[in-house]
Amino acid sequence: MVEREHAELSVVTQTRLLELDRSGVYYVPVMVSAEELAIKHQIDELYTRWPFYGSRKIADELGINRKAAQRHMREMGIAGICPGPNLSKKAAKAGVFPYLLRGLPITHPNHVWGIDITYIRMLKGWMYLVAVLDWYSRYVVSWELDNSLEETFVLNAVDRALAKAVPMIWNSDQGSHFTSPQYIQRLQAQRISISMDGKGRALDNVFTERLWRSVKYEEVFLHDYADGTHARQRLDNYFDFYNHRRHHQALDYRTPAAVYFGSNC
Repeated sequence: MVEREHAELSVVTQTRLLELDRSGVYYVPVMVSAEELAIKHQIDELYTRWPFYGSRKIADELGINRKAAQRHMREMGIAGICPGPNLSKKAAKAGVFPYLLRGLPITHPNHVWGIDITYIRMLKGWMYLVAVLDWYSRYVVSWELDNSLEETFVLNAVDRALAKAVPMIWNSDQGSHFTSPQYIQRLQAQRISISMDGKGRALDNVFTERLWRSVKYEEVFLHDYADGTHARQRLDNYFDFYNHRRHHQALDYRTPAAVYFGSNC
């Protein structure tokens, strides 16, 4: 447990020794009204179920003003729905790469990886989750949780994934995190072919969208996270379950880890 007051070690040192993410320790709940938080949670549920929904349909479903729906979705970091300052806006002067996966047979682990960011609801605010997924095995190679959409947490997830393996193709949406020079340079340095979803085509990243549905319906929507530390602990347990114990019908009822590492279990 990290101590803030009367501690001999700094918070930075404590989190490093405990292998904790400082974002969970420093997390301060986003102070919003209960009404706004409830709307964001409803948007999260709708978008998780139907990721092709835009702000017009979201507003109609919830009976709210479309501009309000657009504002909420920008703050939530929902990609490919409406233009905004977060994920759905391409970085200035950044390159956008073609989608390489249409009709491509994915034949082995580390053939194709996908990366995406999703909104994680809290009792009094929200956080953001990024994950790197091996499309062949559905194995979550790395993930990070943060209370802001700063680029650092995405780059940390990329670095952790590349420390384990290097894929042939890496797919993402066209969001600013994934068109930034820091992100692109990391992949190009490993000679990875970069693939990006078509603008507004959330289902081009279909395997990651399925992962988010599993995470939300099997974990997030079932629990009320009190703070960032609680969210991290629960998600850490869930991803261990998802990778090593959850049998997938599409994998002949094997686990993602068994397929990724070539086990027959």
